[in-house]
Amino acid sequence: MLTQLYIKNFALIDELDMDFRSGFSVITGETGAGKSIILGALGLVMGQRADVKSIKHGAEKCTVEAHFDIAPYALESFFDNNDLDYDAKDCIIRREISASGKSRAFINDAPAPLSLVKELGERLIDIHSQHQNLLLNKEDFQLNVIDLIAQNATQIAEYSEAYNQYKEAEKALKQLEELIKDNKEREDYLRFQHAELEEAKLEDGQQEALEQESEMMSHAEDIKAALYQAVEGIDGDNNGMLGNLHSYVGRLHDIEDIYPHVKELAERLDNCYIELKDIAQDLSSQVEDVDFDPQRLDEITQRLNTIYSLEKKYRLDSVAQLIALHNDIKQQLQHIDNGEADVEECRKKMEQWLTVCQDKAAKLTTVRQKSAQQIEQQLKAMLMELGIPKVQFQIALTPKELSPNGCDKVSFLFSANTNTALQPVSQVASGGEIARVMLSLKAMISNAVKLPTIIFDEIDTGVSGRVAEKMANIMADMGKTDRQVIAITHLPQIAALGSTHYMVSKEETEQGTVSHMSLLQPNERINEIAKMLSGSDVSAAAIDNAKTLLGIQ
Repeated sequence: MLTQLYIKNFALIDELDMDFRSGFSVITGETGAGKSIILGALGLVMGQRADVKSIKHGAEKCTVEAHFDIAPYALESFFDNNDLDYDAKDCIIRREISASGKSRAFINDAPAPLSLVKELGERLIDIHSQHQNLLLNKEDFQLNVIDLIAQNATQIAEYSEAYNQYKEAEKALKQLEELIKDNKEREDYLRFQHAELEEAKLEDGQQEALEQESEMMSHAEDIKAALYQAVEGIDGDNNGMLGNLHSYVGRLHDIEDIYPHVKELAERLDNCYIELKDIAQDLSSQVEDVDFDPQRLDEITQRLNTIYSLEKKYRLDSVAQLIALHNDIKQQLQHIDNGEADVEECRKKMEQWLTVCQDKAAKLTTVRQKSAQQIEQQLKAMLMELGIPKVQFQIALTPKELSPNGCDKVSFLFSANTNTALQPVSQVASGGEIARVMLSLKAMISNAVKLPTIIFDEIDTGVSGRVAEKMANIMADMGKTDRQVIAITHLPQIAALGSTHYMVSKEETEQGTVSHMSLLQPNERINEIAKMLSGSDVSAAAIDNAKTLLGIQ
């Protein structure tokens, strides 16, 4: 849960360093005092995009840093999986935005991408603002509510796997059918290409070998002359290198006894003599092997012309690519020849996955129906407590085609009266009624999902009096079990039930308007709630009413 929030040079805030507590806290203040600025700062540490306009005028940089106690929430694997330091008691998310537009994000002082900050932020804080009430008319939000309360992540994962496999098999079948159709339309040309490439009897590496052999034959006389000259120079009868070397080595051996130092050198020359003799023999053999064969050269030229012609025709660069094309054409022809069998096999695989997918979808529907019944019962009970005694609420789950989230179409139906037909909640519920529906749903979700901090931004819109007190009791109950609930409110009935009370205010200074946030002490709290009751002119009666709301004798 949020334990500390530090803000510097953000919007109207010069510097703010505020500690937060567990349980149910409230934030109050006049309209325009800067309560939305606090939410904007928290939005940054939740990974929202930064805007340089949010930097306080004249400042070069703004900083928002939030500290969290995450010990009870089993988040260690998140940090391990993302190579982040884990500190259960003091997890820190920091955003820095410079006037130049550069934005940096940190998790436990380590630079982190904004996507990762967003992922972690969504696990730590849920901010419910008034615009979120609009989500109530969206089917995916309604379905998500059912799934969250059902805690059916396992069934959803199993269904998603089956659905993805089914769609892949369906895609493969469609592609195969289209391929066979296209191939049949150009079957004659494919068969001509196959016959042409088959007749060419292409072998990988063949072109390079033929080109080398052609080059050698074209220069056969030059090669033979060079080889012959080398043989003559090494072992020729006319002053060949070997004859002279043999004579020199003999003379050296003759003086070994009287000049021992020359013995090793003579032996090395012996080895040179043997090596040169072997070289001369190999060169002589090469002279015999190199020969100009006009008929062979003609064969090579014709073969290379065939290869070059095929490469030009098919716009390819090598025999290897021609072989690959040949293999691809053979495969296409096999699909044509065995098309029905291939399609049938592919269709069978798709139908198998369809059956699995339908089975997983049916199990998911069963779990959702059970969750929907639970939500209906609990929500009606909560809404009756919240001042809608004749409420009707029903979750309609109807079948639809398989989709990424199942085969269930969902609609939340609502009526505030017993004699009025149920209709989609977003079409018939008033603003106050929608606020109460959303609060009730959030309360149920919070019991199913272990979310550290929930912030309600004016969830009390459209309600007052005893209903507001009931809403405050619900939020207070939500803050009792390892959870932190913070409500931004204009209603004294809600403000009075918070275990901790913060006030946001603003003042005019020589440098401009500045917002402040402070933790109210008991006497300050009495005065703030009295103002909420009677306005800026606090009367004795308002003070007494404030004390009554706070339970102070």
